[in-house]
Amino acid sequence: QVQLVESGGGLVQPGGSLRLSCAASGTIFSINVMGWYRQAPGKGRELVAVLDSGGNTNYAASVKGRFSISRDNAKNTVYLQMNSLRPEDTAIYYCTANIKISISVARNFDYWGRGTQVTVSS
Repeated sequence: QVQLVESGGGLVQPGGSLRLSCAASGTIFSINVMGWYRQAPGKGRELVAVLDSGGNTNYAASVKGRFSISRDNAKNTVYLQMNSLRPEDTAIYYCTANIKISISVARNFDYWGRGTQVTVSS
């Protein structure tokens, strides 16, 4: 079993900052991609930022220059530093990871956390 647990969400004023964390635990041999998606009220889930095991990143255009993704491989943890937050960043933020659970299992699996609420409002 694999679990992803997010933390760090909350209420922040426009222009403020938050740092999200997501720790993966359980049966893990290796982790390829880790990242963040978000879903605003009445909208579909969208990519925010992802980071692969080689250090390559991909950001949504709307967050480039404001958000930064990083990971601690020793802790199986991914972070999302969010600066200059805007009301339109309000959403539930979901962590995801592409994980190989065993060397004897050929394919990787995608796992999701339950989400953490980020609200940007004055």
